[in-house]
Amino acid sequence: MSTDQASTPERGCPFDHTLLTGEQSPTGCPVSKRAAAFDPFEDEYQQDPPDYLRWARDQEPVFYSPRLGYWVVSRYEDIKAIFRDNITFSPSIALEKITPTGPEANAVLDSYKYGMSRTLVNEDEPAHMPRRRLLMDPFTPEELAHHEPMVRQLVREYVDRFIDDGKADLVEQILWEVPLTVALHFLGVPEEDMDTLRKYSIAHTVNTWGRPKVEEQVEVAHAVGNFWQFAGKVLDKMRLDPDASGWMQYGLRKQKEHPDIVTDSYLHSMMMAGIVAAHETTANASANAIKLLLENPQVWQEICADPSLIPNAVEECLRHNGSVAAWRRIATKDAEVGAVKIPAGSKLLIVTSSANHDERHFSDADMVDIRRDNASDHLTFGYGAHQCMGKNLARMEMQIFLEEFTRRLPHMKLSPQRFSYLPNTSFRGPENLLVEWDTAQNPERKDRTLLQARLPVRIGEPSRHSMTRTLLVERVTPVADDVVQLRLADPHGKPLPRWTPGAHIDMECGSPERSRQYSLCGDPEDTSVLEVAVLREALGRGGSQWVHGNLSAGDSVRVRGPRNHFHMDEKCRRIIFVAGGIGITPVSAMARRARALGLDYTLHYSGRSRASMPFLDDLRDLHGEQLHVYSGEEGQRNDIPALLASPEEGTQIYACGPVRMLQALESATSHWPAGALHIEHFVSTLQALDPSRENAFEIELRDSGLVLPVAADQTILMALRKANIDVQSDCEEGLCGSCEVRVVAGQIDHRDMVLTPSERAGQNRMMACCSRARGERIVLAL
Repeated sequence: MSTDQASTPERGCPFDHTLLTGEQSPTGCPVSKRAAAFDPFEDEYQQDPPDYLRWARDQEPVFYSPRLGYWVVSRYEDIKAIFRDNITFSPSIALEKITPTGPEANAVLDSYKYGMSRTLVNEDEPAHMPRRRLLMDPFTPEELAHHEPMVRQLVREYVDRFIDDGKADLVEQILWEVPLTVALHFLGVPEEDMDTLRKYSIAHTVNTWGRPKVEEQVEVAHAVGNFWQFAGKVLDKMRLDPDASGWMQYGLRKQKEHPDIVTDSYLHSMMMAGIVAAHETTANASANAIKLLLENPQVWQEICADPSLIPNAVEECLRHNGSVAAWRRIATKDAEVGAVKIPAGSKLLIVTSSANHDERHFSDADMVDIRRDNASDHLTFGYGAHQCMGKNLARMEMQIFLEEFTRRLPHMKLSPQRFSYLPNTSFRGPENLLVEWDTAQNPERKDRTLLQARLPVRIGEPSRHSMTRTLLVERVTPVADDVVQLRLADPHGKPLPRWTPGAHIDMECGSPERSRQYSLCGDPEDTSVLEVAVLREALGRGGSQWVHGNLSAGDSVRVRGPRNHFHMDEKCRRIIFVAGGIGITPVSAMARRARALGLDYTLHYSGRSRASMPFLDDLRDLHGEQLHVYSGEEGQRNDIPALLASPEEGTQIYACGPVRMLQALESATSHWPAGALHIEHFVSTLQALDPSRENAFEIELRDSGLVLPVAADQTILMALRKANIDVQSDCEEGLCGSCEVRVVAGQIDHRDMVLTPSERAGQNRMMACCSRARGERIVLAL
């Protein structure tokens, strides 16, 4: 506990009222010493906001800053809760000048008839959501895909300008101009007006989020006024050709249909705000990402060697070193954040960059982990109804930047330098980014085909496919008829992720599109290797055939995970393990763990013949009398109804094997306590959607404020992607559990192979790739 905190909170205040700093919060509480010293305009905050606020996350997650006149919030769950409730915590001050300007600067703005009004960023309901819905379509992944060739060509042309120089300031020479040009193209700004608008955009940032000195305020006000007037002229020019491409022209067309929603003043404000929003945040995010990766050369080399890691590397960079450090909100009524009472009218600085380093949500949060499976949980784009609509445009640009640099300049490194940032509370990126390289090592000098390479860009949330690691096949060992065991290790000898019995990995069998789930069957305590066993299936989908026909010692494979949806309860009274054929793989690891813990267990293992049953000798040596073997060739059969005839309180059953065996287990345990049977499925029973047999329904997104239709020929996952809502996915067959979403209300038609009967009965989670609503509407926590 900090010395600034009290052990006995007074009136709900977490701070010690005996420590007087001479400063008072709006509640009359004394302000702690560190809170009184908080200054987001000083260089320490600019250099590393998460580290600057580490003390707050640990000791005073919500505190009042007298210097700023804001309550500062630093933890992940508190900030997400604020984003979720945009009624109590209004975004109306998001674009308010954080440093009020003097009368002379205000007079200058008035002379330009500056009239910046509400935009998508800072307007309240009920005005916000109707406008957002009307203007959202150009931001969907399908529409953004049309911009990819232009972005790729632009990035390549800019790199061409300095590729043979051996050094560059990436901010000055590419990262500032390319996102601005892309932003202007996206908005539909005529080419002849681009250079003028480039000059004005930075003034808007300083005017809104910075702390210009009194003598600078007038100069900034003139620039902002000129920006405002010029934006209006460009908008008038667009009105002459409203059918042209561009988001602003799209808005003009929507204005004709809904003049009361898309007004003239609104379009003028969005014209100006849109340039800044689509430009500076992406420019800064790109610079931050490249800086972070070059500061971690081993990570940089990993994505150079494996560009498929780039999409999730982008997410990790946005989490670890994003361009949006903080947002602002105002409390519309008395509220509570993190057990601290916030009076109505209080202003809040919600430091999302601090939330992105909260160890309560991101393990090893300070580490750069480009395979982090929850990297896209970051709050850099915000969350809920006001989440950044342009997030996928930014992701696309950042992916293309990284693809181009890792392919053409893998030997690039940072030059010695001191990084500087424009002092402001909210948006951060280095003003310069100096890099250098040996031009003699430029790969394209030896291989011109590099310039023809083109990776598919992931537009939208990162797939699990972008979190792969390349492993070395140490051994391929036959362990039964048509069954081989693969021993996989890190090619550099690094430890592999820990896993628990029941976990599986996703392995790419020749291509990312042919990804298969294989249960881990080795020793969970051994972090040097991952082991799986693969049965050759003549009538399968091709994965096992590829493994048996192509893999040998010394080869490489790409895997994701481990992940576990088949957890073993280590505190239960007794366990019955049931396995059939290759289903022994997860069960063997569970039985090994049960033995190590000294649990009461039995293992029932069935197979066509002893020769077809992998690990039989090892299992007999390890489990002795606890193992019961049933060989069909020898006339032995596991009598499942007899085995499970009498329900046993506190006994759990874990099973994996052929569908018929699993169906028999479900029938035999129908009279057992709910939740006693746990099944791992290898095969999906999903069929292609038949629109003639499906019902259309609606999904209400509680946190985003959207209501989306799901057609009879559409999955929930498809509808979410179309609406630009982030949900991860992988197998899309209901097997892997990647696309799980929380359900707030409504009845679920479960079709996955992941959730247990008791989890299904809870009606609070579902797989978006396959499950559906039973009624007309279902409410999701998204």
